Amino acid sequence: MAMATTRAEDLIVCYSPKMVTAKGIWKGDNPLDYSIPLVILQMTIVVATTRIMVFILKPLRQPRVVSEILGGVILGPSVLGRVQGFASTIFPSRSVMVLETMANVGLVYFLFLVGVEMDLTVLRKTGKRALAVAIGGMILPFVVGICFTIVLHERKPKSLNTATYILLLGVTLSVTAFPVLARILFELKLINSEIGKLAMSSALLNVMCAWILLAFAIATADNDAKSFASLWVLLASVGFVVVCIVFVRPAITWMVGTTSEGEPLSEFTICVILTGAMISGFITDAIGTHSVFGAFVFGLVIPNGALGVVLLEKLDDFVSGLLLPLFFAISGLKTNFASIDSGRTWGVLAFITFLSCAGKIAGTMLITMFLRMPYNDGFILG
Repeated sequence: MAMATTRAEDLIVCYSPKMVTAKGIWKGDNPLDYSIPLVILQMTIVVATTRIMVFILKPLRQPRVVSEILGGVILGPSVLGRVQGFASTIFPSRSVMVLETMANVGLVYFLFLVGVEMDLTVLRKTGKRALAVAIGGMILPFVVGICFTIVLHERKPKSLNTATYILLLGVTLSVTAFPVLARILFELKLINSEIGKLAMSSALLNVMCAWILLAFAIATADNDAKSFASLWVLLASVGFVVVCIVFVRPAITWMVGTTSEGEPLSEFTICVILTGAMISGFITDAIGTHSVFGAFVFGLVIPNGALGVVLLEKLDDFVSGLLLPLFFAISGLKTNFASIDSGRTWGVLAFITFLSCAGKIAGTMLITMFLRMPYNDGFILG
């Protein structure tokens, strides 16, 4: 194994194909020099750390996703990563890609399970309200982002023009983190509640609006033909959803219908469904959306009934308990608070965070009041 750098911001890590499994300490091998034992140790440390954080934060009623991110922060360069030799031994650069790949596989199957548990027929009924809530929850944070481009103008990268910078900052502050929202609702058993369905529908539409704004941002940054790439991404994503609803859902319904009532679903059926989730993730990743979008849509078209129950029984504990914490912990592992090197930066960061949250809540409450929803529901949804 060797490492070389072409530019300061690029790190190229070379792997040896024989450095996957160790031959054993009796032959002089260090297990941490090999991929499999290193990843196993990393997963054990991450899960143990996040579980400890869950226990500590339980009295504060914090969702597990917060504990997992904080666990990653503790293991990352902000805390333990500053201990000499810890990061280079337990989380070396050569292992990050393997760990992150496993984490994203866990995220793909988690969003697939979220889609399986949701009722598509009920989801349709929230259409107009979800669109209104999504737009209302974006407008005020977006305005906050526009206002703060004035404050942060001196930090604008020279490669971006002002219009692109405004759009990118506005989208960053107004978009909803769909995987995080899904994790919290799933954990609180609110996925199939009325407010949970509205939140998930709004988040999906929020992400779609963000894609449209990003298409404009890219178009303002670059005038060549590649500027229309985001438009093709949107059209291809809509086409994927249509194919899933028109062709995939009837095919799965027919497949499940071939099983006699009272008999367990065959292993072949389960295998086809799990493979379909991966194929859907591959397709949407290839068209430029994200693999979790494809897995979620594929989960949505799974008919409600015995199939969904079996899938949840087989996958839920493994995905939610082992693989998913890796994804959120990696966010913490990439966070280095030491890079925030001035009080002014901390102040700006805290102020933007506060105003973006306040804008999201206030905008959502205004829309829900217009929709004559209860005041408390509007606040909780925001």
